[in-house]
Amino acid sequence: MYPPVTAPTLGLFALLLVAVFIFIEIGLIQVAYERLGISHRVVSILMLAMILGSYVNLPIAEIPAQRIVEDQVVRFWGIPYVVPHIVYRDRTVIAINLGGALIPILVCIYLLLRNRMFGKIALATAAVSLVVYRFSQVVPGVGIAVPTLLPGILAAILAYFIDRRRSPVIAYVAGTLGCLLGADIFNLPIIAELRAPIASIGGAGTFDGVFVSGVMAVLLA
Repeated sequence: MYPPVTAPTLGLFALLLVAVFIFIEIGLIQVAYERLGISHRVVSILMLAMILGSYVNLPIAEIPAQRIVEDQVVRFWGIPYVVPHIVYRDRTVIAINLGGALIPILVCIYLLLRNRMFGKIALATAAVSLVVYRFSQVVPGVGIAVPTLLPGILAAILAYFIDRRRSPVIAYVAGTLGCLLGADIFNLPIIAELRAPIASIGGAGTFDGVFVSGVMAVLLA
């Protein structure tokens, strides 16, 4: 278990979550949660679970790799990412992050089935994923990193113009899936070049983008 970003950065995300929760309790963004279609308390719990779950990476495969980087903190766009300790020196473990991928994907599936806006969401997701792929970069030892605010801001703008009334749902799904697809899935063929001990889908490099996308979605009302 290791954090995708440094402890102070995760602490900032936690403070952001606390601020959102305070706004909810005083009624400033209550409508946003109603439009997202999930209880505001459930959303708060899910986002907290994302932070805690970001420490958990579930291995799904291994590939040969050389010159593995380890035990460093690498910065990209000002965000410090943690390079974990090497488990196997001749291979990269491919994993899926609980807080940065599994939980958000399950929420997206729920929202898709509940709202059934497949065409609109697919359009926004495709656009976000292509832009994220264009701006994602290889960070040796960490994986594929993307500018933190890019997926959330782009998804919010697209959602506003596609369907203003249901923009929070479109923004959440497009920002989340667009970030995971554009940064991690589209770059699977170059995993061996990352020199990372663990290449985690939704982990270091993309967790912050996924988390911020979720926050922006519930602030769209």
